[in-house]
This record gives sequence, C-alpha cells and structure tokens, in this order.
Amino acid sequence: MISPGPSLLFRLLIPQVLSLASAYGILQAFKYHGHFLSVPVTYILFVGAFLGYPCWALFLSGTYSRIRDERRAAEKGAVLPPLVEGSSAEVVASIERSFDGYIGEGYLAWAQEYGNTYRYQAYSQTRIMTLEPEHVKAILATQFDSFEKGIIGYQQLKSLLGSGVFNSDGDMWKFHRGMTRPFFSKNRISDFNIFERHAEETISAIKARLAQGYPIEFQDAVGRFTLDSATEFLFGKDVGSLGAGLPYPENASIQNDELFNSHPSNIFVRAFMQGQKLASVRGRMGDMWPLAEFWEDKVKAHRAKIDEFTRPILEERKRELLARGDEMAKDDGETFLDHLIRSTDDKQVIKDELVNILVAGRDTTASLLTFAIYVLTQHPELTKKLRKEILEFVGPSGRPTYKNIADMKYLRAFLNETLRLYPAVPFNSRYSNVPVILPGKNGQQPLYIPAGSKCIYSIFLMHRREDLWGPDALEFDPDRFIDERARKYLTPNPFIFVPFNAGPRICIGQQFAYNEASYFLIKFLQSFTDFKIDLDVQPDSAKPPKEWIPSPGTTKGRDKVMLETHLTMMVKGGLWVRMKELEDVDITSIE
Repeated sequence: MISPGPSLLFRLLIPQVLSLASAYGILQAFKYHGHFLSVPVTYILFVGAFLGYPCWALFLSGTYSRIRDERRAAEKGAVLPPLVEGSSAEVVASIERSFDGYIGEGYLAWAQEYGNTYRYQAYSQTRIMTLEPEHVKAILATQFDSFEKGIIGYQQLKSLLGSGVFNSDGDMWKFHRGMTRPFFSKNRISDFNIFERHAEETISAIKARLAQGYPIEFQDAVGRFTLDSATEFLFGKDVGSLGAGLPYPENASIQNDELFNSHPSNIFVRAFMQGQKLASVRGRMGDMWPLAEFWEDKVKAHRAKIDEFTRPILEERKRELLARGDEMAKDDGETFLDHLIRSTDDKQVIKDELVNILVAGRDTTASLLTFAIYVLTQHPELTKKLRKEILEFVGPSGRPTYKNIADMKYLRAFLNETLRLYPAVPFNSRYSNVPVILPGKNGQQPLYIPAGSKCIYSIFLMHRREDLWGPDALEFDPDRFIDERARKYLTPNPFIFVPFNAGPRICIGQQFAYNEASYFLIKFLQSFTDFKIDLDVQPDSAKPPKEWIPSPGTTKGRDKVMLETHLTMMVKGGLWVRMKELEDVDITSIE
C-alpha cells in the first residue's frame, strides 16, 4: 500500500501536471507559429507555470469559493459565519495553544471576538467552530441527516478505529449501532456484580499501595477498574489489568517490575494513547495530515498492538462457541462478543467494533471518575454531602442497588456537574454533506454553512458559558442541577448540557457509564476520605505553568492540574492523590 505522504502528493500533483502540460502545449504552439519567444523566456514560463501552480490555484480557488458561498448565502437570506482574521501562522498557533496549553483557549478568544459560531482557515481548509447550543442541536439532532463523520474524518481515524460505530456513516453506522444497542438494555446494565468485583479489587490495590506510604495515581487505577469491568461485560472475561499492579511515582524508591511494563493491558493502553495523540494531530491538520506521516502510517503500529490485545480474547471465544454449539440460547448469557461473532463472519468488522466499544467502555468513565476525585480534592465539603447521601440510601458498607443509585439525586447532580466542567470528549466534529442554514440568534441573520464544511463543536467551552449557566458557571456546584437554576437555565434549553452527545448518535452507553461511576464512587467513599493532590510527585511538565493567570471564561490559573485532550480528556501526567482509610474512623461519625 502506498504511504500517506506520496499518496497525498500524487492527488495534489495531478492538477499541477495537467497545468504543466497545458503550459508546455501553449509554448510549443507559440514556437510552431514562429512567435518571438526566446528559449530562456520559454523556459522561465514553463518552470514558472509548474512552480507557481499551487499558489495561484489556491488563491483562485479560495477567492472563487468565497464569492460563490457569499452569493449562495445571500440567495437564502443568510450570511457566512464571521471569518477569523490573521495570517495562517497566527491561526495555527491559536489552534495549537487550544490543545497544548489551556484547553480551548484559542477557540474561546475567537468566540469572544467573533461570536459563538465563526469560521477560520487552517491547513488549506475552512472550518466552522460553534459553542452555540442551537447550532449544536442542529448538527446532532434537528438536521442530523445533513451532517456526517465524513470521508476526511474517516480517513484520519481509519487506522485506529477502522469502520467501527464511532467512525462510520450511513448503513455501516446503522449496522454497528443495531448490533450494539441490545447490550445496553436496562436488564443488562442493572446487573452490578461485575462492578462489585472490580471495585473491590481496585480498593484492595489502593489500600495496599497506601500501606506502603505512596500516593495513588488515581487516573491509572480507575482506568484499570473500567477496563476490567468493560472486558468482562463485553467479552464475558476480564483481562486482569489490576493484576499488573499500580504505578509508583517516578521519585519512589520502588519501581514497577517487568511484569507491570509488559502486561498486555498496559501495552494496550499505551498503544491506544499514542494512537489517540496521532489521531488528534491528524484532526487539527485536516486533509493535509499525510504530510506529517509522509513515509508511513504511524498509527498502524499502535493499532497492531491493540489487535494483539483483543485477538486472544476473540479466538478463545470463537472456540468456546464452536464447542458449545447452540446449547445456550442467544439471550441466555450471550456476551457482546458472542453476538458479534454470530452476526458477521468479517473478522475486520469484529475487530473494529471491539476496539470502538472497548475504548468507549474504558476511557469515558475513567475520565469521569478521575475528575470526580480531582473535584473532591478541591472541595472536601462535597465529600461530606456525598457520604451523607450514601449513608441514607446504602449504609456504611452495603452494596448499592439499581434503585439506590436511581434515588440518589445529589450523587447524580455531582456526576452531572463533573461532566459539565470536565466532559470526557471536549471537542467533536461533523462534516456538512449538503448546504445548511443554521438559525440566527437574537434577531441576527441565519448562518449559511457550505457543503463539505468541517463543523467543530466544543462541549467543554459551551458548558462553561456564563450566559447559559449563570454568573457562577465556572464554579463547581452540583446543586445547580437540583435548585431553581436547573429550571431557569437547563429545562428551557436542554442542549446547553450534552456530555454524551444527543440525537440519533447519542451515546448508547450513557446509563451504563452513570451506573458504573455511581457504583464505584459509593464503594470508594465507603472506604476512603480526606483526598489531597500530591503535587510533589506530579511531573513538572504536567503542572500548570506558574505564569498562568486567571482569564475571563476560564479556570486558567486556578486549576491545580493540567488538562489535556486527544480524543478524550484527562489529567496530564496522571492524578496523584493521597487519602486516608475509613477503617480508622467510623464512617457514621463523619458529617
């Protein structure tokens, strides 16, 4: 298979070669008819046509597209979104700052200057960015059929996610969605035995590490909990990532052994993290991404390691199904993997779907739990409120039930507030497959979105808008989902809060994630208290720069950790936390 870079250049050079041939033909015609062009002039024109093509073609194409789109917008009584001014270098620098610095900072600065929906040009592509709920609603729901993942987006993620449910459109997406939906029914996601086993194992591992006197890398710990829970739920057998142990701080006298480094689950996680980083860069570069991976697809090697992780699970399950035949009814203990194997003989389809669902099952809930504990390190008073509700509905050591969790309103509000300020997927995008008209705001003209436009929407920034959530939008306060603020802001405008997306592509594992996070937090708060970040072991590269100062619309300069995002959001360098066991204190005495 041809490498990404040469493949892109080949596509780009076809028009240039045609231009060169045309120029050569014209020059030959001049020569044939005896015109006065000398050889040096002919040579200069010939070379100039070749070398100058990219510049003048890009200029003419951009100018033509702008005039055409303005005319079409006017015909529909609309206007194009305002265009960010500045050189290409300045625009790209702002984009990079939104990912390498404080998340979304460059995008937010543009929104404050140009409005909540605008367009910018980067890497030869015009893109739309929106923080506007009505426009997000159009993209995800009311004009769903006018938007898709798109061929460019598909190519960017193909070597990581293949044609799985998160990277497909049309019939392929419907096929994957149809296969997946039955396994997130109420009956299946209300069986908490899986959560109980892996929560207990995680808590035991944390207690053992605390006994050694070291802090816990909580992001890693809950990543193992969610990975083991997801693999047992989906495959019928967990991968035992907790058995590899928890990481030690870099400055610890004890370091992890070879078993930890070579454990299949750790190799899987590292491979997927690297794949995500590369995919994120591709997304920012648009259709020019092959230039950054000129001679090889750098994601392929990481996907190969991911497939090595899932292959033994797949092969073992196939053997079991063949040996068992039809003895077990499809609805009697059938796992998601069983269903996939029975639904298709296409091995690649199965592998792609396993990776897609496994990633969703691990990363999104791990992100939610990580930021939930981060919040408790900053707001110890919330620990007391959560524990009070736990004592009321579950008791100091009981196992939570589906009804318990459904009745615990403050716990749900706490999780929602965590998702509001720290959504697992802070940025997402779609491509318009037809021209689209987005509604105008406050009497302004509607916005015209040309076909083929990449439309990015930022849940992270939208969830933090003071005009949508009130003057305290940047403060962490779960009560906003319970008191009059919910009726004032959220009830009349539900699309201001979309942590799991919305519309036909809403996350089908939403309730599973709520149940899993709720169950773990209940068990965790029955066991530990007094949570504090250990900044001494936090890597220097992962600490917010000291020169950061608070700026409007952000928590920059206030956060004790640095956020980073690729496909999902996480704490850079991990979340190192110290805590105390509740064995030394009567849980019922803590108010």
